Amino acid sequence: MDQKTLCLDAFIPYRLSYTSNLVSHSIADTYEALFGITITEWRVLAWAAAEEGITQQEIGTRTRMDKVSVSRAAIALTDRQLLNRRPNPEDRRSHLLVLSAKGQSLYAAIAPKALELERRIFAGFEPQEINGFVDMLRRIDRIVLGITEGGAGSIK
Repeated sequence: MDQKTLCLDAFIPYRLSYTSNLVSHSIADTYEALFGITITEWRVLAWAAAEEGITQQEIGTRTRMDKVSVSRAAIALTDRQLLNRRPNPEDRRSHLLVLSAKGQSLYAAIAPKALELERRIFAGFEPQEINGFVDMLRRIDRIVLGITEGGAGSIK
């Protein structure tokens, strides 16, 4: 790529964002239609399922979602009796989010659909391509976190 000209469609950060949004919107539409749940609510639900007790702050850190989005999703899921809030023994100012029985049932219904969507999206790729792609994404994560670690997200 020519260093003096920025072609957005060939600019890798743009491509990552575009493709991520494309996949997320496709998945969100499916979850909304089948289960009446938003993608943000699904992420909160999935992390609560994975950790069996997790704070909203931890979910925000792991998903890179802002505090307000996580909070709204947690409130909506709690109001729908999909999540329970339990006292956090390590920090009395926060609560642990835990799946309710109803939340566990919903998770059990969604998780296979999520895996099926992933399979359909990546069906045209060889396993070594997928493994290499995931490895590369993790390397990008580490590099970007290393670059932005010292500042407020700015690359210098």
